[in-house]
Amino acid sequence: MNIVGISSYFHDSAACLIIDGKIVAAAQEERFTRQKHDSAFPKNSLLYCLTAGGLKATDINFIVFYEKPFLKFERIIETYLAFAPKGFKSFSNSLPLWSKEKLFLKYQLIKELRSLFGSTKDWSKILLFSNHHLSHAASAYYPSPFNRAAILTMDAVGEWSTTSIAVGNGSELEILKEIRFPHSLGLLYSAFTYFAGFKVNSGEYKLMGLAPYGEPKYSKLIKDYLIDIKQDGSFALDMNYFNYCTGLTMTNKKFEDLFERLPRRPESEITTFEMNLAASIQQVAEEVVIKMARNIATITGEKNLCLAGGVALNCVINGKILKENIFDKIWIQPAAGDAGGALGAALGVYYKMLNNQRVVPKSLDSMNGSYLGPSYTQNEINARLEECKAIFYVKNEEDLIKDVVTGLTTGSAIGWMDGRMEFGPRSLGNRSIIADPRSQNMQKVLNLKVKFRESFRPFAPSILREDVGDYFELNEDSPYMLLVADVKKVHQLKPVSTKNSEVNLDTINTVRSSIPAVTHVDYSSRIQTVHFETNPKFYKLISEFKRVTGCPLIVNTSFNVRGEPIVCSPEDAYRCFMGTNLDILVVGNAILFKKDQPRALLTEYKSLYPLD
Repeated sequence: MNIVGISSYFHDSAACLIIDGKIVAAAQEERFTRQKHDSAFPKNSLLYCLTAGGLKATDINFIVFYEKPFLKFERIIETYLAFAPKGFKSFSNSLPLWSKEKLFLKYQLIKELRSLFGSTKDWSKILLFSNHHLSHAASAYYPSPFNRAAILTMDAVGEWSTTSIAVGNGSELEILKEIRFPHSLGLLYSAFTYFAGFKVNSGEYKLMGLAPYGEPKYSKLIKDYLIDIKQDGSFALDMNYFNYCTGLTMTNKKFEDLFERLPRRPESEITTFEMNLAASIQQVAEEVVIKMARNIATITGEKNLCLAGGVALNCVINGKILKENIFDKIWIQPAAGDAGGALGAALGVYYKMLNNQRVVPKSLDSMNGSYLGPSYTQNEINARLEECKAIFYVKNEEDLIKDVVTGLTTGSAIGWMDGRMEFGPRSLGNRSIIADPRSQNMQKVLNLKVKFRESFRPFAPSILREDVGDYFELNEDSPYMLLVADVKKVHQLKPVSTKNSEVNLDTINTVRSSIPAVTHVDYSSRIQTVHFETNPKFYKLISEFKRVTGCPLIVNTSFNVRGEPIVCSPEDAYRCFMGTNLDILVVGNAILFKKDQPRALLTEYKSLYPLD
C-alpha cells in the first residue's frame, strides 16, 4: 500500500511517502525551491518521494491532503459574518484567492497531479482529505514508541480547531475535545511575536529565545485583559484586543493602549520592553500548556503524551512538561508544524481509515531519526562540486573525522552535510553547522559572521546519548532538539556580576559554563541526543571530539543563513560555505578549506550575502 501525504497552500508545503505503513521519505518544498516557507504545491518534494521509494506515479494507491478546505472556508465566512461589517477589507482581499484556488482545491490538486504525471491514473478516485488537527495528532501518535498515549495538538488554527485532545490506542485514534477559533494559544503567541517586531510564522523562535533575557512583568496584565485561563487549561481570548479575525495585522489600537506603545519596527533595536514582553507571554503559554497537560493526564489516565502542532516546537514548554513529571514519557513529532501534517494525513489513512495493524517500533520511534530527505552518493557529490569549480579532497571516514575534529578544536566553524536531509525545522547532524562548544566567542561569531542573524539567538548542543545526564538536567532521549534543560551545576560558572547595570543582549557573551557556546542566559540548552542507531557517522564524529577533548558534545545549528532554507544539495552547501565566514565544508567524505578556494569565486559568492 503506497500512500502519499501532501500539505500546501498555506506555509511549509511538504510531501511524504508511506509504504505499507513504513515512513519512506518526506521533505519540505522550500529545500528544493530555496524559497523559505514555500507554500506552493510540493511537486519537487513529491517527485523526490516517489524516487526514494522506487515508485512510478501509477503505483500510488492514495494521495491525502492534510486538511479540509471547505471547512476552512466555512470558518472564514462565519468569522466575517460574526464581526461584520468589520473586516470587510481582509475578507475581500482573501475572497478572490479562495474562489479561484482554495475553495476548489480538489480540482486544483488534480490539475497539479495531471500536470506532473499526466492522466495515467484517475486522480479524483484516490484523492482524500484529512482533518487538520487529526493530521497533526496522527503525526504525533503513529510514529511514537507508545502503544497507547494521550495526544495534545496546539497551533494557530486548522479548519476550526486550534487545540485538540486525543487518545491513541493501538491503531485507533480518537479526538476527545477541542478549542475552536478565534481562541488560539498559537495565535496569541504570534500576536506577541508581531508586536515584538518579528515575523509571524517564523519569528516565534526568536521570541522564545528572547524570553530568558527579560522578566515576566506583564504576565498578570496578559491574564487580566487578554486571556482567561481555566484550571483545566482551557482558555478564551478577549478579541477586543486582536485584529487577526478582521484585519491585516495581529493586534489593534486597544492592544497598543494596553501596553502604552506601538509595535516595534522590524530590525530596530530590541529593548528591555521586548525582553520582558517575551518573558511574559512565554510564562503565560507555559501555564496554559502545563494546566492542560495535567487535565489530559487526569481525564485520559494515560501515562504517555504525544505532541504536535506549531506550539509543540516551543521546546522550553516541552522541557517544562517533562520536568513536571505529569507523564512518564513524552514524544514530540520533529516536523510538528504544517509540513508534518502531510505525514500525519498519510499515516491516518493507513491506520485509521484502512484499519491496518500498528506495530510499535522497537527502536526510538519510526521516524528514522527524521532523516527522510534526499542524499547523494560520493560520486554525485564529487561531480557537483567539480561543476562548482570547488577545490576539495576526498578522504576515508576515519581520516575525515580526525581532520574535522582538528578543525573544531582550533576554532573553525564547519559546514557539515552528510546522508539524508532532515524533515522538519531542525538540523540534526546531516545539514548542520558545527563548532566547539567550549569556545567563549563562538556563539557571537556564528550569529553575526555565519548566520547573519540577531546576536542573542542561542545554539544547541548535540551530545552523545549516554553522556547527556552528565552535562544537563535531563536523562531522556531528545533526538529532535525539542527539549530544553539546564546545564548541570557542576558545569556552571558564576558569571561576572551585572548588578545595577542595564540588561542587554550582550550578556549572552558572558561565560556561564564550561560549554559557553551552547549555554543560554538562563543556563539552559536546547538539547539533541545523538544515537549511533540513527546517525552513526555523526555519532563517531562527536565520539572522536570527546576522545580528543574530553567533551562529549558539539555546537549544532542549521546549515543556512538567515532568510534562507536549510541547504539540501552539495551546490547549496557550497554556496553557503563560500558566501559566509565558514572555515571548512564537509560534504559526504569530501572536505573543503576556505583558504584553498578560488579568490574570484569567493568574491562572487560573498556578494550573495550583503549582510556580511
